[in-house]
Amino acid sequence: MTQVTAGFTVGMQQEPESCQVPRGKAMGHDDYQTLRVSRKDAVTHVTIDNPPINVLSVAVMTDLRRLLTTLAGDDTVRVIVFDSADPDFFLAHVDMTATPNALAGLMADLPDGVNVFQAVGEQLRRQPQVTIVKLAGKARGGGAEFVIAADMAFAATGTAGLGQIEALMGIVPGGGATQYLTERVGRHRALEIVLGADLMDAETAERYGWVNRAVPADQLDEFVNRLAGNIAALPDGVVAAAKHAIVPRDHSDGLARENAAWAGLVFRPATAQLMDAGLANDAQTRDGEQDLESLFRHLAG
Repeated sequence: MTQVTAGFTVGMQQEPESCQVPRGKAMGHDDYQTLRVSRKDAVTHVTIDNPPINVLSVAVMTDLRRLLTTLAGDDTVRVIVFDSADPDFFLAHVDMTATPNALAGLMADLPDGVNVFQAVGEQLRRQPQVTIVKLAGKARGGGAEFVIAADMAFAATGTAGLGQIEALMGIVPGGGATQYLTERVGRHRALEIVLGADLMDAETAERYGWVNRAVPADQLDEFVNRLAGNIAALPDGVVAAAKHAIVPRDHSDGLARENAAWAGLVFRPATAQLMDAGLANDAQTRDGEQDLESLFRHLAG
């Protein structure tokens, strides 16, 4: 597992200019390996499609950053809705098999002071459009961090699940969760989520403030589509003014602390051993991911 953890060393480095994502390039649906992109009026719908379990891989992170960059310059789009092609998984978690060479391409044009994983969440938080997650399945680790970075999230009762599983792997979240959770649910509940490392159902996530609300699974599509359509149909200037006034909190110092805490744990031999053992015991397979928390609790015990 040394390759996996070594991959994280590129988190605060810069790559040459030639690696940077071209700006201003119009992209069609075929430009993305892992996203299905469609549009209805002023709403762009983004379906994450990275089988077998929608891990937050290098390809997904690359596609997401390229898409958000492109849409940021399109003032005819007012709302972006994210969902999943997989009913069981929204974004499972960061790909535990990522290598240094694969991650290096994501280092181009990072915002100051954030690592490669935090950059995804920070870009999403600062997107000029309203961003909405339609959460029907599970999102853990980096997947849960993506959910909380969006402006709004709505979770299906009975099927959705959110969890920061990193502590069971011997690390702490490194993609913004420590800061976003504290802002959203308070310090005491953030500590419970990070250190308890349980998978939280939609109703509990709503009660804690992790998502906007829990919605019956058979009503989730209709609810989110109606909300997105209503926002997109507001008079000119309203969405932009609201996003300008309700500005995301600056977490620069906290993100630096988070990255230091994460980096101080991720390179330990025990962490590599846990991740290796997880992969050997069906992590990142459909069966193993159904109860990933129990799998890693057993391995840690």
